[in-house]
Amino acid sequence: MEAMLTVRLGLFLFQALSCGFAEESAGLKRAKRGWVIPPFNEPENSRGPFPRTLSKIKSDFASETTMTYSITGEGADLPPKGLFICDKFTGTISVTQPLDRETKASYNLTAYAIGEGGIKEKPMEIIIYVIDQNDNKPVFTENPFNGQVPDAASKDYEFMTVTATDADDPNTDNGDVRYKIISQDPPLPSPDMFDINTITGGIRVIGTGLDREKFFIYSLLIQAAYMRGEGLTSTGTAVITVTDSNDNAPQFEQTTHEASVPENQVGAVVAKLTVTDGDEPGSPAWSTKYKIISGDKGGFFNVSTGPSQLEGIITTVKPLDYEKTKQYILSVIVENEDPFVGSLPTSTATVTVNVEDVNEPPEFKPKENVIYKPEDLAVDSELITYTAVDPDTARSQKLTYRIGYDPAGWFNIVKETGVIKVKKQMDRESGMVIDGKYKALFLAVDDDEKAPATGTGTLIIHLEDVNDNPPSITEREIKMCNSEALPAILSITDKDGPPHAGPFRVDTHGETQKNWTARMNEESTKIELMLRNTLEPGIYNVILRVFDQGDRYQDNTIKATVCDCKGEDFRCTERLAAGLPLSGVLRILGGILVLLSLILLIVFVNRKSR
Repeated sequence: MEAMLTVRLGLFLFQALSCGFAEESAGLKRAKRGWVIPPFNEPENSRGPFPRTLSKIKSDFASETTMTYSITGEGADLPPKGLFICDKFTGTISVTQPLDRETKASYNLTAYAIGEGGIKEKPMEIIIYVIDQNDNKPVFTENPFNGQVPDAASKDYEFMTVTATDADDPNTDNGDVRYKIISQDPPLPSPDMFDINTITGGIRVIGTGLDREKFFIYSLLIQAAYMRGEGLTSTGTAVITVTDSNDNAPQFEQTTHEASVPENQVGAVVAKLTVTDGDEPGSPAWSTKYKIISGDKGGFFNVSTGPSQLEGIITTVKPLDYEKTKQYILSVIVENEDPFVGSLPTSTATVTVNVEDVNEPPEFKPKENVIYKPEDLAVDSELITYTAVDPDTARSQKLTYRIGYDPAGWFNIVKETGVIKVKKQMDRESGMVIDGKYKALFLAVDDDEKAPATGTGTLIIHLEDVNDNPPSITEREIKMCNSEALPAILSITDKDGPPHAGPFRVDTHGETQKNWTARMNEESTKIELMLRNTLEPGIYNVILRVFDQGDRYQDNTIKATVCDCKGEDFRCTERLAAGLPLSGVLRILGGILVLLSLILLIVFVNRKSR
């Protein structure tokens, strides 16, 4: 190799010395030539001796005058200073210590040549390349490398890559790293379970028999070497964790079960089905799920995974009915969260569910019964026969009836037959009737010896209105002037509804007809009361007879205070006493005084006559 480098350096020196300069100087003319200096090549790690000559530069003007030479740049007058030196008289360029390509692969210098009388060459660039030597081992980028491979991985499945770097020149064999597996631990089920791509470092499966349940981790010793595997070597470790694949189907520990469940219960636990699974605990290949595949057409059952993940729990989601179906035979399968690897048999369990008969409460038909009856239905008349049926058809039981809730106390019920009768007069206008409807609850009780059951039925009676309430005037006292008074407006109420209420009509009654006039407004809903004649101030009883649409009437007495005033300016100019005007009171008092005077006169005469 040193002989080759010597030949190269000789060629470079020859080229350098054969290049001349073309420039005018000191009045002399010559052909113009270029000063060309080819790159220098220096191998790294040279053993010297130092300074070691690299090359020699020479100007064409050297034959005419004395020239001095110098260099600048990296390794000359710039850091690392003094690495390269130049003999100022001979132009010899030397290196003063070994070079390291991994520290710096090339240096750029500038050469100068200056002669007497101001002669000088144009500065010229010099490049020094550091030639690589194989002086570095490969270095793994990680140690250890960690990878995972499923135990069901097929042959040639590549699952991880190891890498190593070399500080030497990657464009030469010095940096060309190759890989190989030195050893495998454990060497089971065979010592060659894995292979490595010598160029890329990719690790793949080549053996069969990976099984996490037997060997869950492998350690590979990997060698990296440069010079295409022939140079210096380094070793690293690849740790391979074998992950679980679903290659073990869960199995029911018991494939037949029998359970009894009371009818009508929702959420009742029917059975718990336990299973085993050979895969890694806690993994999706180990966790189970269940499905009822037959025997539940009505959707009465549900199966869910229990907290242990290895248990299927069957519960009721609808009430079972002993009288309809006494037994169910369910087929249940178990699977994993992850699909099976390959074709694995599915485990099936058979669950026989026996429905237990319980004493169910009687059921009214319908549960809510709506009827329409007049409110004046006679006492002791039959309202309706409201009965229930016993769903326990397999039992011979007798039903009796009673009242559960009758807020107004209007009804009786015949205990043996369920006939409901009117106990006292119903009233649509009662506060217990809402929107014309009255609600009562009735009970049916069976005679089961252990636990009698009670069913409830609701009876809603729409009470049909009858004209049993006369209209009445709301206002009982009014005030008005005795002159040019506006009509007094009176409101009418009727507890009955249409067609037994308005439109209304009104008549004055008795002495009221002499001094008062009453008429209905345009809507026939209010009364307009007016004075027929001017009255003395005082308090008067006005009797008005009000009729509803069905001519049912009621006499209403209104206390009217009449004052000596005009129009709407209502104010009494005389005080009233005991319901009489003041003038009337004075006349009465005057009469009393006259009477007293007569009595005194008679007493006086009698005494004189004695």
